[in-house]
Amino acid sequence: MNSGSGIQELMAAETRASQIVAEARIARGDRMKQAQADADELIAAYRREQQDAFDKKVAMEGGSGGNASAKLQAETNKDIQEMQGQFQSNAQKAVDVLLSKCCEVSLEVPTARVRSTQKLYGN
Repeated sequence: MNSGSGIQELMAAETRASQIVAEARIARGDRMKQAQADADELIAAYRREQQDAFDKKVAMEGGSGGNASAKLQAETNKDIQEMQGQFQSNAQKAVDVLLSKCCEVSLEVPTARVRSTQKLYGN
């Protein structure tokens, strides 16, 4: 009977240990969720802080609708006009170069090719 009660005690201890481990896992999961929520809050607060600082800086420097944007747009338009002019002036030159390279066919056989053919056929 003593060994039967020992087995019962071991089974009860195993059950208690399983419950303790399960509770510990649940508690760990809860702590991880809470830590994630806290981290998300901190990140959101930092992001808001940085966005506010950026917005203030942009407002002090003229903003996106200010003089800087107009200047950039003017420079961009000027560069586009320059590139279009260069394209117009060089378009025919580019076509001439391409046509000349396509139409130039050399009928000379390279000397290395001649030598290899002579070796192949024994001349």
